[in-house]
Amino acid sequence: MQFVTRSQWGARPSRYDLVYIGSTRGVKIHYEGTAVPVALAKDENHTSCAGRVRAIQASHLANRQEDYSDIAYTAMVCPHGYVYEGRGSHRKTGANGNQTLNANHYAVCAMVGDSGLTTPTDKQLAGLRDAVEWLRASGGAGSEIKGHRDGFGTACPGGPLYAWVQKGAPRPGGTTPSKPKPPTYEPFPGVGWFKANPRSPIVTAMGRRLVAVKCSAYRSGPGPQWTEFDRQSYARWQRHLGYSGDDADGWPGPSSWAALKVPKV
Repeated sequence: MQFVTRSQWGARPSRYDLVYIGSTRGVKIHYEGTAVPVALAKDENHTSCAGRVRAIQASHLANRQEDYSDIAYTAMVCPHGYVYEGRGSHRKTGANGNQTLNANHYAVCAMVGDSGLTTPTDKQLAGLRDAVEWLRASGGAGSEIKGHRDGFGTACPGGPLYAWVQKGAPRPGGTTPSKPKPPTYEPFPGVGWFKANPRSPIVTAMGRRLVAVKCSAYRSGPGPQWTEFDRQSYARWQRHLGYSGDDADGWPGPSSWAALKVPKV
């Protein structure tokens, strides 16, 4: 995957904190819905794509009626197949039409429009598949690939792109990939395991998840050795889930551990 991070394309900071989501049913495909120049698809014009993403973010942030927190899309894909990180994985999109739809699916937008460049390139279709598979692997996205119009009254993502979605969103020159294996997570090892001051890659994986959900109290790390910073970070996660008092003491329990979804190591 040719992935372009927010810092690489020059994203502005989010206006508000983005809402965390652990998983979705899948991904909805979008288009820009306005004119996109045909010339954008030329190889020599790839240098314009990052600026296009910046302009779309700026227009969304300037839309006071919608009051967007950030660029509405989870990601954007240019005609050359590059995937531009938008809100990113584990962040609720703002593009699908309402709060429920935004929580149910991520939103990936192709740089095609309702006039000019209306048909996605093969590189772009491959990039869209890359984005879907990234969100499955790193964002808890389910197996569904739908169009924006599925469940919301809109022409998006346009005729050519929606026809591709209806075919199962196959990679160009191939067939629809088999359904990916569901992610596996570390089973809860028991609170006694943590109180025994373990040193394990499980502790590192847990710490990385706590950093990802913005509950870090680490000064450095995380690392494999359980420390007081791990306990403080986990207490922040418990409070994030709504726990308080003894239920937010930083010692992992089965329910909060299941919600954290620590990847299998």
